Amino acid sequence: MNDIPTVWDWTGNLLTGLRITLLVTVLGTILMIAIAIVLGLMARSRRIAVRGIARVVIEFFRGTSLPIQLFFLFFGLPLLGIRFDPLACGVIAFGLNYGAYGSEVVRGSINAVPKPQWEAATALNLSAWQRMTRVIWPQAIPLMIPAMNNLFIQLLKSTPLLYAISLADIMTKAEDFRKAGGDATLMYLALMVIYFVLAYAVTLLSNMAEVIAKTRLGQHAGLRSVFTFRKPKPAEEAKLVDASSAAGGPGGVR
Repeated sequence: MNDIPTVWDWTGNLLTGLRITLLVTVLGTILMIAIAIVLGLMARSRRIAVRGIARVVIEFFRGTSLPIQLFFLFFGLPLLGIRFDPLACGVIAFGLNYGAYGSEVVRGSINAVPKPQWEAATALNLSAWQRMTRVIWPQAIPLMIPAMNNLFIQLLKSTPLLYAISLADIMTKAEDFRKAGGDATLMYLALMVIYFVLAYAVTLLSNMAEVIAKTRLGQHAGLRSVFTFRKPKPAEEAKLVDASSAAGGPGGVR
């Protein structure tokens, strides 16, 4: 009797692990976006203290390794009496790390909105909230999306780190398969295909969001652009020079 499992036999386990991977990716992305917006706006504050706090937080999480941050949350904090379950540790670590990089994208995209737009909003006697929500943000969002898409994909590809904190994601299930004597080559090939499909799906969703954002501005990009890999045009890259400072880290503007 052959007790060696096949990849097909392990499909149920992989789907169980995939659900965890997707859950961490979605929750981590939501937290990342929230942190990116908050820190990005703080980094543009006129108050030196607020800008200083934002810069310290941003540089700290950009300057320290994601695995170390993850291990600190899971292994270090319990020694201080603070304990999170593995899922929460993964979501928090990914959200903080990629949120720090995303804040530079937010800040750079807002700064890239042409100065006359700011002046026109001021001339219309709009409040600061109205200027940002009605004039600046609608124009900044299309600039953010291509760079943010890089971060979304990098966050997704970082989820195998969850294996190190015993969270039963798809990587953990793949390792269980290998330890059970299964064909590791086929399993890792299957993982590469799965991650490629997920990453391409993220790219399609980002392209759709960009088309919708541009359509609302009267810039009809067309549905064909949804199925193409997007990167900022040269003029956009020049405008996003501030955001490109994140290029040295995971998923920065390249």
